[in-house]
Amino acid sequence: MRLVFAVSCFLPLTFAYASAQEAMPKDMHHDHHEHAAPASPKKESAPESKQPKKPADEKSGDKKTTPHSNHIHGRTKSSTAKHQGHKAGMHEGHREAMQQGHMAHQMKGFLGPYPMNREASGTSWLPDTTPHEGIHQTYGDWMLMEHALINGVYDHQGGPRGGDKAFVGGMVMGMAERIVGDGTLGFRAMLSPDPFMGANGYPLLLATGETADGRTPLIDRQHPHDLFMELAGSYSHKLSPTSSVFVYAGLPGEPALGPAAFMHRTSGVDIPEAPITHHWLDSTHITFGVVTAGLILDNWKIEASAFRGREPDQHRFDIEEPKLDSYSARLTWNPIRELSLQVSAGHLHSPEQLLPEVNEDRITASATYTQPFGQNNLWSTTFAWGRKMNHPGNTLDGFLLESEVIFNRTYTLFMRAERVAEDELLENVIAGMPETGGPLPVFTVNKVSIGGIYDVPVADHLKLGIGGLVSKYALPSALKPFYGSDPTSFMVFLRLKLS
Repeated sequence: MRLVFAVSCFLPLTFAYASAQEAMPKDMHHDHHEHAAPASPKKESAPESKQPKKPADEKSGDKKTTPHSNHIHGRTKSSTAKHQGHKAGMHEGHREAMQQGHMAHQMKGFLGPYPMNREASGTSWLPDTTPHEGIHQTYGDWMLMEHALINGVYDHQGGPRGGDKAFVGGMVMGMAERIVGDGTLGFRAMLSPDPFMGANGYPLLLATGETADGRTPLIDRQHPHDLFMELAGSYSHKLSPTSSVFVYAGLPGEPALGPAAFMHRTSGVDIPEAPITHHWLDSTHITFGVVTAGLILDNWKIEASAFRGREPDQHRFDIEEPKLDSYSARLTWNPIRELSLQVSAGHLHSPEQLLPEVNEDRITASATYTQPFGQNNLWSTTFAWGRKMNHPGNTLDGFLLESEVIFNRTYTLFMRAERVAEDELLENVIAGMPETGGPLPVFTVNKVSIGGIYDVPVADHLKLGIGGLVSKYALPSALKPFYGSDPTSFMVFLRLKLS
């Protein structure tokens, strides 16, 4: 029933968007398909002497030109014939790549003079080859983008500590930017339907972190994300054609700590379950109070944040009081278009509501590689490591390797492998035992999930995906009495994706 409710709410938004496009003013330019339209016949047949070639960044009237549009507008009669012959035999993948490049030229990054494709959650980066999914428009001086992904999931987690649940999760986001002098002003909003699944989230073996009621920890369950995942603004000032300074603020927002959040990584966005390394790598992606300042020098970015260390509480529909009691710094380098590397470190003041006396120092490092290949195919992989150093408490490491391959924009195969040192899995059991006086026992657990999705277009910019995944575990013998010898789990899901 929740899936039906989500679909019934989401589809009218899509049709309303289509109706709004028909009634839109003539000066409003829509997605990249319209931007890539060919020039008029009159301009194509003009004499060569009246059609000098222009550089890619030169303006013609009040219309911006791109390498693609310049190729159309600046040709002679003979080059027109060659171009038309070339266009007739052009592969669909080549044409779409040119259209994406055109939109990348139109919508620059919020934080610096580079394509929007590079930017992910908060101020994090991805490779420049990342597809920037969403509906793009320009309205006057503003450039807009909308994107949504809604999953309706049936979840079965095996073994004595597992469970079953049907739920709806995902995100709806919008972005707006405009040029202001030598800078760029940007705004971002992202909302989630997760709170409607209930305060205790959904069953997910080996997941820990946060609380459903403010009294007991969530163990073997993934907490729901807040309704407001990001409400943020940024301003960047260009120093040179390849460098800039920027400031970013959010309530909520994401500090400069960790890799891009899992629902923004190309390697992980299509996996409907959260990683069990979430609280080692990217749990700060919803933080109530963030201010980040940074410097970009070509393909390097260095930034620092002040933010609220406490994780969101069990009240998922509100906006919590901002604080700046924690700090972090991150260095990111994109050495080639296909690769993004980052290292970061931060100090989180009292992150856990149930353990207010414990502070955490966190270190992360990650690499994301994204490579288009063939016709409409894409491969993306992320490797990440995170270390939590609790004071007082244990030092715990988490490792993640996730990869996704998309064929012909229709068939998706994905996998995620994780290895985590956990000290909260038996917290409820130990709470009923006599006080030992020492640190909690640490168990190293392993999980692998594999799955796939088949997408069917149902409307312009809207796809319906049918998918599933299976998860297997390798557990230490001390945990098998609690989890069973083979707690195999699975999910089946339907996905609506607006892109």
